[in-house]
Amino acid sequence: MTVHFPFQNSYSALPDSFFARVAPTPVAAPRLIKLNRPLALQLGLDPDLLETPEGAAILAGKTVPEGADPIAMAYAGHQFGHFVPQLGDGRAILLGEVIDRDGVRRDIQLKGSGPTPFSRRGDGRAALGPVLREYIVSEAMFALGIPTTRSLAAVVTGEHVLRETALPGAVLTRVASSHIRVGTFQFFAARRDTEAVRRLADHVIVRHYPELRDAERPYHALLAGVVARQAELVARWLLVGFIHGVMNTDNSSISGETIDYGPCAFMDAYNPSQVFSSIDEMGRYAYANQPRIAQWNLTRLAECLLPLFSDEQEKAVAEAQDILGAFSDQFSAAYQAGLRRKVGLFTERDGDEALIQDLLDAMAKNQADFTLTFRKLGDAAVDDSADARAQFMEPAAFDEWAGRWRARIALDSQSATERQAAMHAVNPMFIPRNHRVEAVIQAAVNDDNYAPFEELVKVLAKPFDDQPAYTAYADPPLPDQRVLQTFCGT
Repeated sequence: MTVHFPFQNSYSALPDSFFARVAPTPVAAPRLIKLNRPLALQLGLDPDLLETPEGAAILAGKTVPEGADPIAMAYAGHQFGHFVPQLGDGRAILLGEVIDRDGVRRDIQLKGSGPTPFSRRGDGRAALGPVLREYIVSEAMFALGIPTTRSLAAVVTGEHVLRETALPGAVLTRVASSHIRVGTFQFFAARRDTEAVRRLADHVIVRHYPELRDAERPYHALLAGVVARQAELVARWLLVGFIHGVMNTDNSSISGETIDYGPCAFMDAYNPSQVFSSIDEMGRYAYANQPRIAQWNLTRLAECLLPLFSDEQEKAVAEAQDILGAFSDQFSAAYQAGLRRKVGLFTERDGDEALIQDLLDAMAKNQADFTLTFRKLGDAAVDDSADARAQFMEPAAFDEWAGRWRARIALDSQSATERQAAMHAVNPMFIPRNHRVEAVIQAAVNDDNYAPFEELVKVLAKPFDDQPAYTAYADPPLPDQRVLQTFCGT
């Protein structure tokens, strides 16, 4: 049987200026190393056929399935604050779109599938390490309940790519609600192509914000919708200790999904100024800076939409500023509500924010592990001897805070076991810790051994479960295991 993709493509029906038509470059010997079978079924695909050599050839870009309309999307972007008027998909090709089992339109894209007109002297390929990292982290984010692109498959190509050294080549099949970015709007705005900006905005409204189609001012409503989704998204990042690492406008999704897992990482010890990305030398995208940067990126989107707001510049700017002004309150509301859930508060009372901030300050001062402190705090809700305090260099700092916390939770009516269950439902036991991800990558790259990868993916699929057989995966790194830098996938 032939592998069938039920494509219903819409983006490739837009004007030619939105993309370049380009086919994936065939590879030598594609071999499937991981298929996300539940996601394949959700997309209406046959996982058994995708696991055949014919399926692997499609997932590696060696053959193009019937109904595909392969394109590389055009976009611009601010990279570390500096505007680049043309970026585009330099190593990714969108095969097409399918409607999933829930009626949601989803992009199917190959990353590492060869050069495109936007490659800028690059080879358009991907190394195995970044492909595995994106597979692991994006699927972990999905299991954590955070809006994200997904990973359908990882394939090795049978070829090497040259970076600092020769590395195994690979292709990731990425699934997204769409790949439209703030930078996509910037591409047309920079060219003063207002009609293209309007066409793109109309496409986004139909695809991602259909409830706005009949709005009195649909483009104002669109900006407000994107602002709200980004505020919620970044709050969710902070609540699990996630650092995107490269929040350029071309990596900011209009749909509100986390996209482009390059030098991303999860914190071990809590540090608001934590940076892992090797290219973020000034800390622009540090953990605690992410809300401010998200608002900055949204301001760049607003600039693109101004001609659709009003012919009067001053009026358009004032209206945009009013919409952007909602970001801080929306982020703060989502973040503070999430923090209350993390510490087991069921009601909102004066002093709650200060109480939680005192915990965060003590965690930072004592280099407490972010994930385990909150997880163990759930256990402390039912057992005074639980080892949350063991995360602190000076346990007395936790003891002082815990006394005030116990007095506060006593004001809510829930039982201790109800509180623990609620806290465990939002505080994961397992995250993709950097040292674990790096160990998986080294085993695959150096020894062609994917057993550690399979086991890590299995554990991370149930981040809120205790999983006694895998408790070692919850452990922070030993001093000699710490990963201090992560690197961009290019």
